[in-house]
Amino acid sequence: MKIAISGGTGLVGQALTDHLIDKGHSIFILTRNSANKKEKDHVKYVEWLKDSSTPETVLDGVDAIVNLAGESINSGRWTEEQKRKIVESRISSTKEINRMISAMQNKPEVLVNASAIGYYGTSDTQTFTESDTTPGSDFLASTVYAWEKEAEHAQSEGVRTVYTRFGIVLDKEEGALPRMMLPYKLFAGGKIGSGEQWMSWVHIKDVAGAIAFCIENKTINGPVNVTAPNPKQMKDFGKVLGKVTGRPHWFPTPGFALKAALGEMSVLVLEGQRVLPTILEEKGYNFLYSHLDDALSDILQS
Repeated sequence: MKIAISGGTGLVGQALTDHLIDKGHSIFILTRNSANKKEKDHVKYVEWLKDSSTPETVLDGVDAIVNLAGESINSGRWTEEQKRKIVESRISSTKEINRMISAMQNKPEVLVNASAIGYYGTSDTQTFTESDTTPGSDFLASTVYAWEKEAEHAQSEGVRTVYTRFGIVLDKEEGALPRMMLPYKLFAGGKIGSGEQWMSWVHIKDVAGAIAFCIENKTINGPVNVTAPNPKQMKDFGKVLGKVTGRPHWFPTPGFALKAALGEMSVLVLEGQRVLPTILEEKGYNFLYSHLDDALSDILQS
């Protein structure tokens, strides 16, 4: 297939590109500047989000579009300006995707739009699946709700639309895991906050695999939770991390200290939600890493 990816140079985008190339597909990566990109076999760079760019002419007839573009929620303290960037970067890129689709004579069969389990809000006691349709009330939930609503417009063009709600993506070099590992490397790892908060994690390889699965499986529509089937409470996640790294799990970090250091962004580690990948399991996706021990062992030994 021919597959276009926005946000293709980020953590998920790079893993997805490699995965799709291995499966024999041709990839078109949307970028603001194609001049400084070196093309390689099966990968072509296409400029977008410029007044002079018309990516729809190059992408007309692609089989799928994967929209991963957006300001990282981990890229700084959540000031009002940063929160505005987080929201607007997602909405503006998705609007452009919709404009491109509308302008195409030969439209893609599917749009896979990145999303997040933040949609559900936070809870220490509830379990969330795709059948839970009421969003939470915090900043992340409202951001995800608006993002998915914008992507929904693709359906009016006859394009199957999937919202991949990512959990906490585990990778050796990027994302949350390197930050979580640092205290353990310093022999100061331990419970964060209450430790009761749930962490719905997923291995980066399963993120790529799940997106490809959603592209290929024409019966999948709407929200899809991209989380491993066995989420962990933070206290247990830390114990497993300590075991895999051979470091003690003993030094607690109080919630008030993280709130003072991170402000509102502390919600990412102090609060969570137990989210299950019901759709992926029902449709037959086989997780490479269902259990945290196996996932961390693979990541840390790679």
